[in-house]
Amino acid sequence: MSPTSRPLGQQVAGLLKRRARQGLHLAVHRGWEWVQRHGEITPETPGRRRFAHLGEGVCIGFPSGAIYGEPWISIGAHTLVGTHVTISAGFVPGLDLGPDVIVKIGRGCSLGRGTHIVGHQSIEIGDDVFTGPNVYITDQNHTYADLDMPVGRQWPENNPVVIGSGCWIGTGAIILPGTRLGRNVAVAGGAVVRGEFPDHSVIGGVPAKVLRSHTPEEGWQPPLRNQPLISLDELAALSLDGMEGLQLLQDKLREAAPAPTELQEEAG
Repeated sequence: MSPTSRPLGQQVAGLLKRRARQGLHLAVHRGWEWVQRHGEITPETPGRRRFAHLGEGVCIGFPSGAIYGEPWISIGAHTLVGTHVTISAGFVPGLDLGPDVIVKIGRGCSLGRGTHIVGHQSIEIGDDVFTGPNVYITDQNHTYADLDMPVGRQWPENNPVVIGSGCWIGTGAIILPGTRLGRNVAVAGGAVVRGEFPDHSVIGGVPAKVLRSHTPEEGWQPPLRNQPLISLDELAALSLDGMEGLQLLQDKLREAAPAPTELQEEAG
């Protein structure tokens, strides 16, 4: 039976049902946007008072992950924290952790959705550090020396973590206690990182190792395959052009992508 052959009452009822569903859909999404916007923690909201420092322009997305130990957490100006991000100091809320800041996040950082930063002694993240989603950073791990006791019940050990300014940490990377990353280090997604790594290096793997590094004498080793597609000035100009600029950048990336035969040659 075609829609036009149905009785008028059924057509009206169907139309009203669709309109009601559309209205409910719109109300739910607009309501959730309202909740997210008003649930954010910023320097203008009451939640700011709990932190050791919350700089100008900071925004912690809602819903957040577990955030506690705020008096020992400092976040620099214009840092953006995605939704479902956990930032904690100490084992549980309410502990006295002493006079010093334990988790210090610099200016202009961006922490991806679902990231966990769990500090007990000292985690220091520099300025302009970006992470992908679901990155895990901690300065504490369990020990396993006692053969007769379950690992989860053995007393943990702390070792400070330092992440230099300008680093990029890829999706799902794990930064373990004792890690020290220099400036502008790129960490591959899924890497498990422990140890010290120099400025201007690319690291990846399990355990992570240096895949590429830069020195003033030799430049990048191994050498970069291509020159940059675009200068920083050009990139900044494109970012001001909104969607049109992003489309131009996408077109440049598509033009520069290697052909399938090139990828097969490299794999071989």
